[in-house]
Amino acid sequence: MLVCVLIFASLFAMTVSAADLITVGYAQIGAESDWRTANTESFKSTFTEENGFKLIFDDAQQKQENQIKAIRNFIQQEVDYIVLAPIVETGWETVLGEAKEAGIPVILSDRQIKVTDDSLYVAWVGGNFLQEGYNAVEWLDGYLKENGRENEDINIVLLQGTIGSSAQVGRTEGVEKLLADRPKYHLLAKQTGEFTQAKGQEVMESFLKSYDDIDVVIAENDDMGYGAMEAIKAAGKVPGKDIIMISYDSGRRAFEKVIAGELNVTVECNPLHGPRVAEIIKKLEAGETVDKIQYVDEGVFDIKNAAEILPTRTY
Repeated sequence: MLVCVLIFASLFAMTVSAADLITVGYAQIGAESDWRTANTESFKSTFTEENGFKLIFDDAQQKQENQIKAIRNFIQQEVDYIVLAPIVETGWETVLGEAKEAGIPVILSDRQIKVTDDSLYVAWVGGNFLQEGYNAVEWLDGYLKENGRENEDINIVLLQGTIGSSAQVGRTEGVEKLLADRPKYHLLAKQTGEFTQAKGQEVMESFLKSYDDIDVVIAENDDMGYGAMEAIKAAGKVPGKDIIMISYDSGRRAFEKVIAGELNVTVECNPLHGPRVAEIIKKLEAGETVDKIQYVDEGVFDIKNAAEILPTRTY
């Protein structure tokens, strides 16, 4: 009898413990880049039972319909919170309306959405994509001046991310806005590389066949930049020397490429959103209000600071 009582007590304690956990469903875009991998790991390492959470993770494999299905599954499972990294900005009204009706708060991570009712989500955490666009062109201004090339005509190609994603929209807008103010900068072409290395290489190969006077590549993430480097090498040119290379995200591999001289600069898009989202949830649990828009801290890294920062880089 004593053994039965002890077993029952143990099971009861486990049930209470599980009931105390905050259940979070995370609809992730996929695993298209080093950045995305680091972003996923940030959530998985933060939303643990030790930290008071139960995480239900879903990889949408780059398909919005998979994310919508995941959100509906989260609603059916009666999770406490839904975190969404939206693949594109539009098409979320209906499913997020369903989450709102179910009383489940939604927090956006990384990319933003366009909805007529912004009460469909409680907060967004991510990078300032427009500012990231500005950062790239402003860095180029300084680099050309340092190298005595500020009076040259500069031909630029732009490898865009997934069209319609807020990262692509913001970075493209920022880049194009500043380029328009600089008459010696010429945007020869822009095309999506879908944030992947393979597609980035394919598009860069096409650019190189169409233009023999490319001075600068701006890749809207590091992975497309790596693909562009391979295309440039295959064309008999040296990335970082014959063609100035600018990319976004700033993972460890990007720092290594900067130090090696193949990448001139990487503009940071901080992927470590897990702790900030957890902080938001804790505040909501305590009945506190939270800011609707929450930017993460970001920097710009080139040969001047990459070697110093690399040893401390966690992604």
